Order: sequence, then C-alpha cells, then structure tokens
Amino acid sequence: MRQRAMRAPAGRVRLWAAVAAAALWSGAGAADFRERLPQDEVIYFLLPDRFENGDPANDRGGLAGGPLVTGFDPANKAFYHGGDLQGVLSRLDYIESLGATAIWLAPVFRNKPVQGAPGHESAGYHGYWVTDFTRVDPHFGTEQELAALIAAAHQRGIKVYLDIIANHTADVIRYRECPHNDCPYRSRADYPYTRRSGLEGEPINDGFLGDAVPHQTAENFAHLTRPDYAYTPYVPRGQEHVKVPDWLNDPIYYHNRGNSTFAGESSTFGDFFGLDDLMTENPRVVQGFIDIYRGWIERFRVDGFRIDTARHVNPEFWQQFVPAMLSAARAAGIPNFHIFGEVSSGEVDPALLAEHTRVDRLPAVLDFAFAAAVRQTVAGKAGTEVLARLFEGDVLYEGGAQAAQQLPTFISNHDNGRFAFFVRRLRPGVSDQETLRRVLLAHAMLFTLRGVPVVYYGDEQGFAGLGGDQDARQDMFASRVPSYRGERPLGAREQGGHFDREHPLYRAIAELAHLRTAQAALRRGPQVVRSYGRSPGLFAVSRLDPDGHGEIVIAFNTSTSALSAQVTVEAGSERFASLHGKCALHASARGSYHVAIAPLDYLVCTSAGGE
Repeated sequence: MRQRAMRAPAGRVRLWAAVAAAALWSGAGAADFRERLPQDEVIYFLLPDRFENGDPANDRGGLAGGPLVTGFDPANKAFYHGGDLQGVLSRLDYIESLGATAIWLAPVFRNKPVQGAPGHESAGYHGYWVTDFTRVDPHFGTEQELAALIAAAHQRGIKVYLDIIANHTADVIRYRECPHNDCPYRSRADYPYTRRSGLEGEPINDGFLGDAVPHQTAENFAHLTRPDYAYTPYVPRGQEHVKVPDWLNDPIYYHNRGNSTFAGESSTFGDFFGLDDLMTENPRVVQGFIDIYRGWIERFRVDGFRIDTARHVNPEFWQQFVPAMLSAARAAGIPNFHIFGEVSSGEVDPALLAEHTRVDRLPAVLDFAFAAAVRQTVAGKAGTEVLARLFEGDVLYEGGAQAAQQLPTFISNHDNGRFAFFVRRLRPGVSDQETLRRVLLAHAMLFTLRGVPVVYYGDEQGFAGLGGDQDARQDMFASRVPSYRGERPLGAREQGGHFDREHPLYRAIAELAHLRTAQAALRRGPQVVRSYGRSPGLFAVSRLDPDGHGEIVIAFNTSTSALSAQVTVEAGSERFASLHGKCALHASARGSYHVAIAPLDYLVCTSAGGE
C-alpha cells in the first residue's frame, strides 16, 4: 500500500498531505492539541495593534485627550492604530486556513501609553513598555476578551503563546544627574554598590557583598538599601504607583546604572534604550516574576512564552524561572509548554545562541542564525556552504541536534525587517517577479528545514516595508500611515485587501504549512545535509522519517540558472514521489539520486525506502 502511494502523481500526494493535515489538527484533533510537541507547530507572529481593529471603542485605551495622552494616532507609524484582541479573534479563520497551529501575540500587558523626549515621543503599541504586568492593556481589550480569544483558538486546536518581558519595565525612573534622561552607563568597578556616586563617595549599603552568584540570596540583598551608587534615581511625582505589582515601583529593584552600550557588563546591567532595567539578580525580583507569569498560565492556560531580551538577563534568573514555568504549566495540564528566548544577533553564529541553552538553561531560543543564513544565501549572494555551516552548529545546543528541532526559525521579524526588504536592499534594481521567487524560496527553507517555522504577519500578503522596526510593522487593515499606504505589497492583486487568501504567498505558505503538518519527517525527523557549495546553487538535505520509514529529500537552487546534480540518499531509498516539484521516480543508483531544479526553485521528494 505504501509503495502504491509513493508512485502517486505529485498533485494527488499534495492533496493527500493537505487532507491529512486538516484531519490531524481540526475537529476531533482539536481535543488533544496539548499533546503536540513544540516542533510540531507552525507559529504565526502578530502585533495585535497592527492586525485587525475588532472594537474601535478601545482605540484610545479608555484615555481622554490627544495622541500624546492616549497614544492613538492611526496616521503615525509610531503610535497606536487600533488593532486589538477582538480583531485577532475575528480573523482566526484566516490564520487557521494559512496552516498556523500556534499564534504568538506580541505583549498584551498594560503599557505606558507614550514615552520619549519632547518631539521624539512614541507609543507602546508594540507592547514592550510594560507598567502593569498583571492586566491586559485597554488598547487591546480586556482579560475577558483575551480569555475568549484563547478559548476560541483552543477549540480549533490552535495554541497561543504570550510574549513576555523580565529584563525591563517602561521608562519611569529618572536620574537627577541627567535631566534629559541620557545617562551614560556607569560600571560596577567605577561605581560600586558600597559607595555613593563613585569611589570617593560616602559608604553605603554596609554588609552588601555584591550581586555575584554566591551572594544572590535574600539575606545578602537585605543589605542593599540605597539605589544611589551610580546615579540618584527617583520616581517622578504622580507616578509612584504606576507599576503593578507595587513592588516594581521601588528603585531598589533596578540596576540604575544608565544606558546600556550593549557591550560587556552593560549588556546585562544597563538600561535598554532608557527602559528601567530590573535587578534580576535579586531573589525578590526572581520570585516576583515567577508569581506574575505563573498567574498568566493559571488564569489563561496559555501554551508557551516567547521571552523578550533574554540575553540581557543574568543566567541564574532563567535557571530558576524556566523550571518554575514548566512546573506551573504541567500543573495546569499543559505538558508541552514551549519557552523560547530572544538572543538577538545578525550573524550566522550558532555558538552565541547555544550558550543560552547551555548556561541559561533556556529550552530554546529564536534562531537568529537561521535568519542570517537564509538572508545571506537567498536574499544575498553567498554560497550555500553558509547553510551547511549553520546546521553544523546544531550539536552545540543543550541536547544537540534533536534539541535544535525546537528552535523557532524565521526570515522576517518586527525589529529587523521583512525578507522582501532584504532582497531589495541586497539586490538593487531587482524585479518584483524575482523578489517574489526569492521570498517563496526562503519560505520553502523555513518550512522544510529543521526548526519550528514562524511566519511574521503580513509576509503572506507580500509586505516588504522600507526597513526594520516601525517600517516593518504595517497594518493589515486599511492604513492611514502614508508610507504604509504608499506600499504596493509584493504579488498583490489590488490595492488594499490585506486578508487575501488567494494571494500567491498566502497560498504557497498554506501549502507548505499543510505539507509540513502531514509529514512527520519535516516536523521531527533528523536532518542530514547532503550537498552544498561555495557559490549560489544547490543546497540539499534529507529529513529522515522518525519511525524509520524512508526519507524526504529537499533540494534548493539559490542561483538564477537551472541545475542538474546527484545527491546522496539513504541506501534503501529507491523509489520516490513528488511532494513539490518534478522529482525523479527512482534513485540513479543505490545511495545516489538525481535532482533537476529550475532557477530559484526547490524540490521535495519522498521515499518509503526499498524492499
């Protein structure tokens, strides 16, 4: 029976894959969605404010006044635009049809509406300037609406991940020495905890032994009573209780050393672009955040956490926090809670990422190295050896190559920009047609190579943008931002309508998502690199069936010329069928398989093994 299936026409195989995927995740399958492993998911990442406006009544977050008070200005890309949780709920059909099995929400906690120096203000629409860690921001809706969204997603078998922060809060604390809020970083050596404002200052914090590992105890931190060792921090009048829980309002729980340079100790102890940097070495802070986020698991039964700015927090914090979250999840009946941290990097450097799984004990990290490698080889002009070097580093992660299967992979994000933007930047004058082909090829890598694919909202509608950060956070609904309105998305059939299920990228991603869902080898199978080169061209891998039933050969052509080549396969792989592209039906010889690939295209060929 399996051999007959392997000879089926490619179109029929793809149809069976989609049908199998639908049966697996919907209807009866929704009841046991908790049993899926993290590597089984297809994640859809969105910013609620930019996705869909389901309730215009909450656009101003219950505040009265102009944009500098409410944060709402739909014509300004730095302010709230009106998207909310009700809007996400209204578009669950769209997300499900795309093939997503998990939704990653940018932070939904209550934010400081507006911050920044006069003339440089912006709003907390993105969710990373938290003041109240216990409630939903009114711009996004209510706790009841979040619960309704999660319940509706769960009914469809879709998981929901929350984006969380423990590194910092909103910018509330000020330093008296810097009226313009621009204090440079002051180190522990030059400004020790036991002297006020420098080595020549008066002795303070008598008996405090520092923040190193042996001294991270409640008894030691009880001696840290004054926060004015580097600067003189204070909370402006009227904001003494703006943060929730209330202990977060005490400057003693912050580093108060000025702005990070993102080098040396300042990476951990400095303020992240002025945001109040929490002293996560203090046991009170550790327990406080365990209590906060355990509460979100218990109240809403969410399925995972993405951890913002994880690399800027000391390892000992995560070593305590992660086990506590996994324990809370198990107690709530969530056995496969997915935790992954942000360790931002622009390099193909698996060692940097792996360090945080070995030292910090984070179960997984966002695979920034994957994003960089695909950017270099598909958007840029590097040879495919870059991809081979990337995957050679899988052994470095805690748990090795098997653990690397849980790394969320991505090609676009809300900070650095969208993949189509990188194609245009790295290839000046490139046509829209070629850009579209490269974006499709990058998504094929995202869905078929090891890792958990993360689709950044709007990529499926051809969004490109003009850069990173605010330029990559377009509205899915009708926008009033001039730069967003002026963009004609890649492959769009008409202006407007950003929920087009017939968009070529939407259809291609949906096919890839359903193919991945239906094929265990693409979700859990070990990956073996088969072929690569110093120039653009062939990159081939095998994904071995986890139950030992053959392999799936995936071959990419990153060049603008057709290629024909032999790739190594398992000795028992003799007969093949196509899951995508025109695959040879038989191995050329035992252990050797021929691939012929059009420019900027790929093949996915499945074998059931030989007899």
